Amino acid sequence: MNRRQFLQTLSAVTATGLLGAAKPASHPNIIFIYADDLGYGDVSCYGATSVHTPNIDSLAAQGLRFTDAHATSATCTPSRYSVMTGQYAWRKKGTGVLPGDASLVIDTHQLTLPSLLKRAGYTTGIVGKWHLGLGSGEIDWNGEIKPGPMELGFDYSFIIPATPDRVPCVFVENHRVVNLNPNDPIHVSYKAPFPGELTGKDHPELLKMKPSHGHNMAIVDGVSRIGYMEGGKSALWVDEDIADTLSSKAVRFIEENSHRPFFLYYPAHDIHVPRLPNPRFAGKTSMGPRGDAIAELDWCVGRILQTLEKQGLAQNTLLILSSDNGPVVDDGYHDDAVERLGAHKPAGIYRGGKYSNFDGGTRVPFIAKWPNHIKPGTTSDALVDQIDLMASFASLVGQPLRREDGPDSLDLLPALIGRSPKGRQSLVEEAGSLALVDDKWKLIRGNHKPAYDPNTRTELGNSPEPQLYDRTNDPAERHNVAATHPDLVQRMLDQINHIESAGRSRP
Repeated sequence: MNRRQFLQTLSAVTATGLLGAAKPASHPNIIFIYADDLGYGDVSCYGATSVHTPNIDSLAAQGLRFTDAHATSATCTPSRYSVMTGQYAWRKKGTGVLPGDASLVIDTHQLTLPSLLKRAGYTTGIVGKWHLGLGSGEIDWNGEIKPGPMELGFDYSFIIPATPDRVPCVFVENHRVVNLNPNDPIHVSYKAPFPGELTGKDHPELLKMKPSHGHNMAIVDGVSRIGYMEGGKSALWVDEDIADTLSSKAVRFIEENSHRPFFLYYPAHDIHVPRLPNPRFAGKTSMGPRGDAIAELDWCVGRILQTLEKQGLAQNTLLILSSDNGPVVDDGYHDDAVERLGAHKPAGIYRGGKYSNFDGGTRVPFIAKWPNHIKPGTTSDALVDQIDLMASFASLVGQPLRREDGPDSLDLLPALIGRSPKGRQSLVEEAGSLALVDDKWKLIRGNHKPAYDPNTRTELGNSPEPQLYDRTNDPAERHNVAATHPDLVQRMLDQINHIESAGRSRP
């Protein structure tokens, strides 16, 4: 059977329920849970012992756990851009980590994951952290805020505009700030504080969590942030309640759309800094707020699972969980994350973490569950990338992609549902440099950036010369073998350069 025949057969099987499920009335519901800064070794089904994640573990027990899955970048904005567009973020200028007042970085005429699924008849929603910019210039936080998620294909949007450590510290529902008092307008600046504004730098005595590096500007809810902000007092979030608020909105979206096919993108704010989980999670782990935030994330996953069961939707829902990049321990606040880490290894056996070219920066948890379609309790070592969700979902729901759509997204649907052990042959990763993973080899292209970040205590994997690692025999990337394989190094450099100049990698 050739590939075209296989996919046609798979589509027919999915439509008629012949994989063992009762006949679904429509396409499966799709939920993508996107954790923030969750490392490969941060959940117990991937080997963690200092924290227990029973709900995430249950996904693995009932579905498929990938061991060689990757985010496209070691930082959040580019990974999120790639998921939404099916395009490597490094192809577009301005897709690095964005300030909180950045303009929307995705072209509203570009096909996105939600607009693809909307075209297939799905109701689409996003609840959680956005961090892809809003508006097309200076944002008026007191009026309609657009373009944004709704102009990219989402029917419903409830978001944190950027990150929890950046202003403005408000929720935006559809096009407006939630609970904003028009008599107390919001003003945001990333250049200078507003007159009379207190900052963490000048008033550390006002802080309930103090910064370790950076994060010493506007004080909101007893935490100093990146950027300056005044006004909007009635709209400000309480950090300890963010997870409850977001998970409640996600539950409501599921309940309100239980009678029709829906796509829910749920980019959780945990475990990004500042880590201030609800007090009921205090002491759930031995690792302080970072570990307790993992427990809070797991609880949120449990709420989603319980809601699906209660609504009778579990059997016809494809649920995927992953993370936007690798882990970081000290990312700007004194929260005992370093002191209480103990024997826990957030990136597992892998070197580096968030911001790093090494595998700890991009190798992430990735679990897929679809009862009666994905065999429970299975593991796959197929090479997969989150950028492939667009082409894979297009195949799932029978929507063809034009040549310009998802130019770097490959159809890996057979691998994603465990019907094939084969994933990608190669992929490109982004951190301080571009890196190419090709089968058993990984090449990090040379650059002159620092090799180590003393603030986050991260090995960044930068070097003036290319680095070559044998992923099979040296998964921890401890032995650079570039000097003994010069021809291979040159071939892989040529391959990166070709992918970069071609403007696409999807055939």
